[in-house]
Parts: sequence; structure tokens; C-alpha cells
Amino acid sequence: MQSKKKNSVYLFYNNHIASSKQWAKKITQWLIKNNVQISDTAASAYTIIVLGGDGTILEAARKFQKNHRIILGLNLGKVGFLASVREQKKFIPQLKRFFAGDYTVMKRVMIATTVHRNHKAVFHSNALNEVIVQNPLGMLEAEICIDGFSMQHIRGTGVLVSTPTGSTAFNLSAHGPIIMPDIHCFIVTELLDHNIPTPSVVIQPNHTITVVINNFRKQGLLSHSQTNKPLDVILSTDGESIFPLQEGDVVTITRSPQSVYFAELEENYFLKSVQEKFLFQ
Repeated sequence: MQSKKKNSVYLFYNNHIASSKQWAKKITQWLIKNNVQISDTAASAYTIIVLGGDGTILEAARKFQKNHRIILGLNLGKVGFLASVREQKKFIPQLKRFFAGDYTVMKRVMIATTVHRNHKAVFHSNALNEVIVQNPLGMLEAEICIDGFSMQHIRGTGVLVSTPTGSTAFNLSAHGPIIMPDIHCFIVTELLDHNIPTPSVVIQPNHTITVVINNFRKQGLLSHSQTNKPLDVILSTDGESIFPLQEGDVVTITRSPQSVYFAELEENYFLKSVQEKFLFQ
């Protein structure tokens, strides 16, 4: 099975970005020269090489999650928390290592989110980074429960539930902790609570988190781009899927049956990324 993974790859990149197109051409030439099969679809490949920043790698992870392929990210962005290789000068040398089998696979947990309205499921999504429930322009009153236990009542902007992968994204901006990606857990972080601020809570992913939308003032200052309907409280998963919430909605958050698999080529890669991002000495 290992040899099959080495011999079939799919390239994923933004064709509108010049650097991505240039590197796609270089890597395609290298793959052909080294007798690596290039697939037309991700479904027929065993490895997905992603050229781009963390946003592009995140897009690939969501898009191909059901294929259970190994994602090899080559960073063309800034820091590259999700990338397997950060520096462009190392792309070809690290590709040689990868196709020689000198790598490990990091399995990363995903979040499954379902919205129930009047006891009926009306929305479902999987996310790699985070799930956010918020009222961007007003106040939200919501109850957070863990396995049915009412843990916290929020009166503020909202709440964020993050994976370790997403701990360096919105969670970090909300003063949540940075979590090593090999730790499987969820991080529950309030967003601008008007009560006494409370710390983030880290829980095992086998627990069920529910967010009950109790009350908010309907102002209709925002509107959905597709339906043009007014909205106030929204559910956002990985900043992509946006769903308007109503009073009484119950957002259920669990561990997704899907996981994402990243190739790791460099020892202490994540710690080096954190050190570079925050200038740790």
C-alpha cells in the first residue's frame, strides 16, 4: 500500500495565482522525470500535493476528506502551519524524501456540526479548524452544554469550538490556547462575553457539545448573500459554510467520523512554526 501512495498523486492549487502555477509546472516536470503517476482526479490518487498557503491546504482538506488521502502541503503563504514544507527552496529535496518513504502521517480530528430546529436537522457540516456561533453586530444569549450538563451561559458575541488544528487560527485571536495537533480534543472559547470572562475549556472529542440559542435582538442588519434574507446570528464552519440561526435552534457539535491525514517530513515542524510565528527565543 505504501508503494501505491508513492506512485499516484494529484496536484491541487489555485490556478489564478502565478507562483502556484509556476511551482505546479516545476513539480509536474519533476514527478514525470521520477516516474511518479499524476492523476486527473483526487479520487484516483493516493497522495494530494497542495501548493498554496494554509487557506488552500484547508480547502483541500475539506474537499478531499472522504478520500482518506495523505495531504502533502507545500507552503506558498506566510507561516504555513498546515504545510508539510514551509520553505520553497526545500520543496524538491523534501519531495525526494517523501517519495523515498521518509515521512510520518499525522491524523487530525475534524468537527461535525448539526443544527436542529423544532427537533428536525436543518444543517450539517464538517470542519477541520473550528465552528463559530456568533452575533457579529449584536448580543447573543446562549447556553453551552457538555453531554447534557449545562456548563455555561453566554451573554455576548458568541462561542467558538476549535480543533487543535484550528487552535492557531480564530481560537488564538480569541485568546484560546495553542494545542499540539497530535492531541485529539476540542477547545471551547467564549467570544466577548459581557459577564465575567471565563477561560477556554479543553475537552476530549468523545463528548457532545450543544449550543442552545436562547435569545437575541432581531435587527436584520446583515443579509445572506444567496437568499438575501436578513440574519443576525450565524453559524460558520471553517469560515466557509454560513448558516443563519434562529431562537430555539440547537447546535450539536461532535467528533466527525472523517479525519484528515497530513504528511510530516520535518521533526518538530509544528513547534518550529509556532516559534517562527511568535518570535519565541
